Amino acid sequence: MNTNLLELCLSPDLGGLELYMVRAAKALDEDFNVISVINPAGKLEQYYEDTPYRYELIEKKSTLLMFGAAKRLASIIDRERIDVVHLHWTKDIPAAVMAKKLSKRKPKLVQTRNMTMTKFKNDPYHRLLYRNIDMMLPVTHQVADQLRRFIPDAVRPRIEVLYMGSDEPELLDTQKIDSLKRQHGMQRGFNVGMVGRIEEGKGQHLLIEAVAALKVQGREVNAWFVGHEMQKGYIDALKAQAKQKGIGEQVHFLGFMKNPHHFYQLCDAIVLATTCETFGLVLIEAMQVGTTVIGTNRCGPLEIIDDGVTGLLFEQNSAHDLAEKIARLSEDSKLNTSLAARGKTSAQMRFDTTKQFRALSGLLATVAR
Repeated sequence: MNTNLLELCLSPDLGGLELYMVRAAKALDEDFNVISVINPAGKLEQYYEDTPYRYELIEKKSTLLMFGAAKRLASIIDRERIDVVHLHWTKDIPAAVMAKKLSKRKPKLVQTRNMTMTKFKNDPYHRLLYRNIDMMLPVTHQVADQLRRFIPDAVRPRIEVLYMGSDEPELLDTQKIDSLKRQHGMQRGFNVGMVGRIEEGKGQHLLIEAVAALKVQGREVNAWFVGHEMQKGYIDALKAQAKQKGIGEQVHFLGFMKNPHHFYQLCDAIVLATTCETFGLVLIEAMQVGTTVIGTNRCGPLEIIDDGVTGLLFEQNSAHDLAEKIARLSEDSKLNTSLAARGKTSAQMRFDTTKQFRALSGLLATVAR
């Protein structure tokens, strides 16, 4: 195929959205001529260095100063003869649309929509933006419903739901798991993990409150957090919260892990506590390796977890209900094992990364025609 594809993500952060862009760029390289455009102030370049995958850097300091980024992007589009721009970060839409207008190629624009939409987009500015987008790929049916509700019919792009997939993980044997547990000090108690940005919106404080409540009940539960600190000083605040509740030695921060699949396998359960996570790739990754998952009973987790069958759901923002769900798993190993096994089967059937990227490739090809 001679279609030229530009994968765009100028986000300065590093999370599921950004990593999905990298995975998409590499997977689609088999079917398209791919070049990625990323932010030098971000954390994605490490995934391209010393690889055969092509990329370029565009600095984007703010939305107000996006003209320079759009002009640079337009020059890349024309030089590389780009047919389709696949963008991931919602804040990149204005720059992508402006680049399309500035370029001679006038490429098709496709957005993988990872974020919710909660307001009508009927003003002239948003009508201009969405009129120039050819396809939107919401990662859940809930997000798709929002797009249909809030984007006017006259300017609404084609909408196709496409779940994210997760790469096939490396499964560890019992000896390796035991070794890693000793290395991290995870041999005792019931170990619950959270993976994601360390910030208030991700709900780390809820797990700390739940662990404190479980200690009062006489249960030995440990919380393990993996991820970048996004709000300076927030980890210190969480540690202070844990210390104040008398569980300072039960709360641990392991920093960012480039590949957290090994960590999932060390835990008895993985929690996603975001108030409204659009999708929940962390849940799928944990399910793939056979670790039980607990997610909030709102938004994305509802399309991943069949409550009581492939995992557990807890009441949004309720540390009390989260503590109850952890207690159920810690006192009933058979339940934990059965949920983990069914969750693994579900993840393999519904969220296989090869199937998802094959579907993505087909959708992008239809737009390019």
